[in-house]
Amino acid sequence: MTTSPISPSLVATLPGRYYTDPDVFRQEQEAVFESLWFCAVRSADLAGPGAFRTVQVGRESVLVTRSRTGGLRAYLNVCRHRGARLCTEESGQVRRSLQCPYHAWTYDLDGRLIAAPNLIKMPDVDRVAYGLIKVALREWLGYAWVCLADAPPSFEDTVMGAAVERLGDAAAIEHYGTDNLALGRRITYDVRANWKLIVENFMECYHCATIHPELTEVLPEFADGYAAQYYVGHGARFGAEVQGFTVDGSAGFTRLPELAEEQDRRYYALTVKPTVFVNLVPDHVILHRMFPLAEDRTVVECDWLYAPEVVASGADVSKSVELFHRVNVQDFAACERTQPAMSSRAYRDGGVLVPNEHHIGIFHEWLLDRLGGSRA
Repeated sequence: MTTSPISPSLVATLPGRYYTDPDVFRQEQEAVFESLWFCAVRSADLAGPGAFRTVQVGRESVLVTRSRTGGLRAYLNVCRHRGARLCTEESGQVRRSLQCPYHAWTYDLDGRLIAAPNLIKMPDVDRVAYGLIKVALREWLGYAWVCLADAPPSFEDTVMGAAVERLGDAAAIEHYGTDNLALGRRITYDVRANWKLIVENFMECYHCATIHPELTEVLPEFADGYAAQYYVGHGARFGAEVQGFTVDGSAGFTRLPELAEEQDRRYYALTVKPTVFVNLVPDHVILHRMFPLAEDRTVVECDWLYAPEVVASGADVSKSVELFHRVNVQDFAACERTQPAMSSRAYRDGGVLVPNEHHIGIFHEWLLDRLGGSRA
């Protein structure tokens, strides 16, 4: 099968195999998810000492827990004795220690080996050296980010720098006070599509007029096909009759207290590569975390975050949740419609990007650079 030459106004996408080939996904696990900072868990989900959550990061299970002194720690979820999975539940609470269910090797919350059957008869065993394998951890926006790399890249450049690159100002995202917001709603989506299709979909709005009627009612400029991420520093303005970022345009909640005047009545979005989307509106923040599990399956956890007093009061957040929940369902359905065609002969050499999608091409070049390959 031959393909037509690319018109000058169009940009080639990745070939279809980048979305279906298990070998490509394995390369991404190693060169992307296991090498860069990965947003693992909301810090407030681990409320007290001994709270833990396990997260799949590339090919590794990572255990995030809160220590007795209140800090968060991350370890590979592997017992140092015979390699059994230490914590088999997705989340839970222990009192003082983590114990392997196989041979009862026991670790304190700082990862040190503290007990094992007959350990007293092995005085030469270094309890620190045989402790859990630590994973680098940083906190930002109220979330714990982990990195499996032996020498993690600069968090400031690769994670926080994404906000500067998109918003044009290091302080812009801080005005939303995301660290101090409270969780109003969480919805988890199991999407039968490659993680890159979800990223590409989020980055563009060429599809918005077609599948997002509620969103384009609130943000009329999206109907023209230019996404918020197309312009540095630009936030899409609410429609003239729209009162809030809600499914019917009705009023939401009081503006977040530190928000700059120019950020009011606007929607901003940014992608923190590889797996995080942040959506900023005047009265709440919506944060997506992707967990790529296979070349054709991605779990997306979406949090709606509000001022603490809104959540504490029991206020009805359903209208603001419903707006972006519909957007999510519409987007993920589009990605699932696209996934089967990635293995078609028609997409063997890929597709094309129109001019207002060209920034997706930058994402593709970034990925190819990480993988050390070419489009072929």
